[in-house]
This record gives sequence, C-alpha cells and structure tokens, in this order.
Amino acid sequence: MDMKDSNTGRSAGLALFSKGDLSAFWALFADNLANLILIMGVSLGVLKIPAQVVFGRMLPGLGMALVVGLSSYAYMAHRLARKQKRLDVTALPYGISTPIMFVYLFGIMGPVYWKTHDGTLAWQVGLAAAFIGGLIEISGSLLGPWLKRNLPRAGMLGTLAGIALVFIASVPLAEVFEHPIIGLPCLVVVLVGLVAGVRFPLGIPAGLLAIILGVLLGTMTGQVSLNAEGIGFYPPIPVAGDLWAGLRALWTDSWIFAVVIPAEIYNFIETMNNVESAQAAGDEYLVASCQIIDGVGTLVGSLFGSAFPTTVYIGHPGYKRMGGRAGYAMAVGVVLLLASLFGLLSVIHGLVPMAAVAPILVFIGLVITAQAFSASPSKHSMAVTLAMLPHLSNLLMVKWGALRVSAEKLLGGSLPKMTEPEMLSAMLLQGAHVAGHATLSAGAIMVGMAWGAAAAFIIDRSWIRASVVLAVSSALAFFGVIHSSGLGLYPGVLPATYLALSMTMLLLWYFKDQLGSVHEND
Repeated sequence: MDMKDSNTGRSAGLALFSKGDLSAFWALFADNLANLILIMGVSLGVLKIPAQVVFGRMLPGLGMALVVGLSSYAYMAHRLARKQKRLDVTALPYGISTPIMFVYLFGIMGPVYWKTHDGTLAWQVGLAAAFIGGLIEISGSLLGPWLKRNLPRAGMLGTLAGIALVFIASVPLAEVFEHPIIGLPCLVVVLVGLVAGVRFPLGIPAGLLAIILGVLLGTMTGQVSLNAEGIGFYPPIPVAGDLWAGLRALWTDSWIFAVVIPAEIYNFIETMNNVESAQAAGDEYLVASCQIIDGVGTLVGSLFGSAFPTTVYIGHPGYKRMGGRAGYAMAVGVVLLLASLFGLLSVIHGLVPMAAVAPILVFIGLVITAQAFSASPSKHSMAVTLAMLPHLSNLLMVKWGALRVSAEKLLGGSLPKMTEPEMLSAMLLQGAHVAGHATLSAGAIMVGMAWGAAAAFIIDRSWIRASVVLAVSSALAFFGVIHSSGLGLYPGVLPATYLALSMTMLLLWYFKDQLGSVHEND
C-alpha cells in the first residue's frame, strides 16, 4: 500500500529507514554514548568496580536493555505509521535515564561502596535496585497519573535537584578544575552549545563536540591512551546469582528503598510527560504501553548485568524535526549492543578523559536544579529549596565517613576508638551538628520529597494535604524508612513529633476562617 509523506506530498511505500534517520541516529547515539562513558568512568574510577564486571557484565546488560527498548519503540512507530497511513511518524527516543543514572551511581551504589569498599557488592546492589526499579516503572501505568495529580512538583523535583546540585554538579566541577587544560575548554563548549543554544557547524551536538575536544586536548597533554586490551567478545550472560546477592544486601540496607522508590516515581512521571510531548507533536502513543516497555527494558538489563534504569527521552519533537522516523531508534540499539559485546566501549573509555565528560555532568546537574524551580510554581521556590537541603547533610556524612576510614588506614588502625556518644559530643563541640546531619541524611531523597511537599501544601494553605504528608512521614520514621539506618521499629521523638505536626495542620484547617495573613495581597 502506498502512503503519502505529509512533508513532501509524495507517495511512497512505507520504509523502516529514511534520510532523516541519519541525523537523528547521531544525536541519540551521542546522547547514550555520553551516558555510557560516564558510567564507565564513575564505575571504574570512583566505585572501583572490577573491569571484568564493567566490560563483561554491566555494559552487555546495558546493550541488551537498549536494544530491547529501542527496537520496541521502532516497532511501535512502524505500526502507528501503517495504522494511520503516514510516513512522518517518529519513534520515541529512549535510553539510560540520565538523572536517575546519577541517583543510582551516587545515591545507591556510591554509599554502598563508601561503606564497604567493595565495588562488586556496589554493582550487585545496583542490579537489585534496577530490578525493583523496573517493576516500579511498570506499576507507573497504574500509579503514575494519581501521583502526578496529588504530589506537588516542589517535593518530587526538589529532592532530585538536591542530588543534582550536591553530587552531580559540584563533584564533576571539581574534576574540571583539577584538570583545567581539558576541563575548562570543554565546559565552555557545553555552556555555549547547551546553555546558550548556539548551533555548531555541521549540526554536531555540543556534548559530542566537547568529548572530541577533550580527546584532542588529552592526546596533546598525554592524558589519554589507546588501549585495545578490552577488545574481545562479551556475550550477554544472565547474572541471577549476583542479582540475588544484591537483593539480600538491599534488604539489609533497607534505606535503599527510600532512594529507589521516589527516583523511579520521578522516572515514570517523566516518561508520561515525554509521551505527552510526542502526542503534541502529532504522534499518539499509549502512555501505559511506554511505561511497560521502559520497565521491561530495565528488567531485561538487570537480568544481564545492567544496574541502571531506562526511560523515554525528552526531545521527541527535535528528532521529528531532524527527519527521524523508526529506523534511527533501532539502529542506535543495534550499534550500542554490538559495541558492548565486542569491547569497543573500553577503547572509547581509554580515549575519553573524565574531565571532558565532567562538564556534561555539570550541565545536567544545573538543568535538573533549574527545572525544579522553573517547573514548579514560583511561590513554591522555598519548598523546592527545603527539599534540597537533606542532600547537603548526606554529602557531609559521606565525607566524614570517608575521612575517618582514610585516617584509620593512614595511621594503621591507630585512630583512637571512641564510643558513638563520645564521637558525637566531640563533633558537636566543633559545631559539626553531626547528629542532626545524620538524621537528615538517612533516606534523604524521601525526606526531601516529604518536606518539599509539606512546605508546598503549607504555602498553599492546603492544611489537610499537609497533614496527610506529615502523618505519612510519621509512619515512615516509625518503621525506619527515613531518619534511620535500616528498617525496624523506632517509637521515638521523631515519629511522635511528625504526628503532632500533622494534628496541628488539622487544627489550622479547622480554624482556617480565623487565620489572617501577613501578606498584603492575601
């Protein structure tokens, strides 16, 4: 059957590939490649995950996740084009969820490594978190719309902005200034291309240009090397044993649930928004189907070694303007799978210095932080800020713990042994407030989400909703989901205080007609 292309007016048979797929391919390929390079750099350099695990298990697992998801979206686009007799249908872009990738690296795998100094265990816990995350993504087809209607963005986006600013932006920015010859020029390229929106010659993406520049500067300064040792064949092998080990460790360190749940809620809500954007551009996909594909892709990846969720990417209208149809998505999936199976990504890792990739991290951190404010009502800006603060405490606790371990290693274990109360007292004398930071940092993502939501409802004078959030927080504190190192029963001051605050909100609702305002316009 012949169909008409709405852009050219010509009749043609339906094809999987078109000329515009080439431009769309390079854009989506560069986007996913940047994430893979970041994963390799952080996994090998920061989390000390063994190279045989990164190249032999993690990357093939990611390749499997990408080819499953991208092929599914290419098929959906092809089917939609046939159904509607159109040639201008564009497949949804898909890949590793960039914001959630950093949550998993620095909010799940990082704390496990810093606590145990076991990179393999950190990867196994990441596997388990991704497996559970995939199930949550699938549940988004039922739960997502309700959460989107009832939770303010100040809480959801504010707590992720805290991670973005503290771990995603500030730590890589330090990497940039540690290697300024490479990092600073690449940072300028990212700012010019991605922040200012300047189009570079030949339409080359700013992120890819920054990486190319970093490779050239790294070669000139001797900071990169061509290492072909990683080239080989790494077939995708199920990692059921490692997944099970991660699930057991995750149950022991139950605080991880407090990271995975809100992160994946954000993930499937973001998928909803991106599918809605595609519908506005003329391509109508079912939100529930897309959330199921995202979840299945993540599950398949975790079964073969991937520790990272996948999702529909933002930017479908841009790929549509490039002329991308269905083929570009399938091509990206196949190429990345082959690159992971034959070890080509290890060659790329040796050629690309971390300082060239770090500016992309800085940009992403800034975007997530800025989005939390721009996507929330302006009157909720203080609620967004409040939701970010627990992550500062989390960074402090991570650094204090790392300093103590380093000191013990440096002194051969001769660091004076102190009881916990003695240590807290000593640090309190120095103004460290370690007890308060420890309380805030435990379950920081959910703590930030709860306080951001409560503050937004209080600003709106939605006293009943604020009361519900605080009552739920009381229950979470009682069972150790927040403010504690693990699940259990904690009938202490915090649950009781949260409950008292919840009752106070009910009193404010009861006397709402008698409440005045200090604002003239109220």
